[in-house]
Amino acid sequence: MQLHQIKRQHSRQRHKLIGRGGKRGTTSGRGTKGQRARSGHRIRPEMRDVIKRLPKKRGHRFVLVLNKTVTVSLAAIAHHFSAGETISPATLAAKRLISASTLRRGRVKIIGAATVAKDLTIKDCLISRPARQIIEQAGGKIIARQIVLTHAK
Repeated sequence: MQLHQIKRQHSRQRHKLIGRGGKRGTTSGRGTKGQRARSGHRIRPEMRDVIKRLPKKRGHRFVLVLNKTVTVSLAAIAHHFSAGETISPATLAAKRLISASTLRRGRVKIIGAATVAKDLTIKDCLISRPARQIIEQAGGKIIARQIVLTHAK
């Protein structure tokens, strides 16, 4: 047997041609429409868009965390503090009524309408109107941090 005498077991198959002529179909082998069907197309990597959005997202979250206000109920303060004590964000964190991380990044507001019979001094905390009235009626006092705004000319 010579090399020129070898025959195929299976005949050679041709791709089915499409009726409008030519060797390729309507999309010419590109298989899609739009930008990917055009010559010289270049689609930028999706990861680039994600990376460009990161600083904006990071900054947005950062602003929300900084302006966070944590609330503490007046009933919890009356339970954990005795008469004559000064209540500040640091003492609230020491008694574990607020977390230490909250102390660094947010403000503390005292809310509620519980009955308090102790004279408490509250310093550097925001306070709701009903809680303020209850503390002042019990003989306590509120020391607020003064914010002075200066206008440069």
